[in-house]
Amino acid sequence: MSTKMTGGCLCGAVRYECGGQPVLSLNCHCRDCQKVSGGPFTSSLFVPIESVAITGEVAYYDSIGDSGKIISRGFCPRCGSALFGKPSLMPTVISIRPGTLDRPNEFVPAMDIYAASALAWDSMNPELPKHATLPPGP
Repeated sequence: MSTKMTGGCLCGAVRYECGGQPVLSLNCHCRDCQKVSGGPFTSSLFVPIESVAITGEVAYYDSIGDSGKIISRGFCPRCGSALFGKPSLMPTVISIRPGTLDRPNEFVPAMDIYAASALAWDSMNPELPKHATLPPGP
């Protein structure tokens, strides 16, 4: 993935630019991510929070994750596009929804998490490592 990434929401009211190197990329199959995405999983690209510049208004919805910690999910209040995630479990990073990247094909997930919650009709990539829930941290 290139070092400089840009992207934004469907209506264009929110734009972002990131110059940081990705620290983690994954597909999450937990029920919350299924509900947020309206699909079988949510893809996330985690980058250092200080490397992201956001223009436009972003609204956040907080919920409690499986870890017991708050996850703030950012979206455009105008068009509803899901854009970011701020997991309090990892306060130095922000996740970007790769579908909002200007060059989304550069995203390559490294793993599937919460695979135990994957929907029966979800055709997960068999080459990716699978974690039944949240993988162990450092």
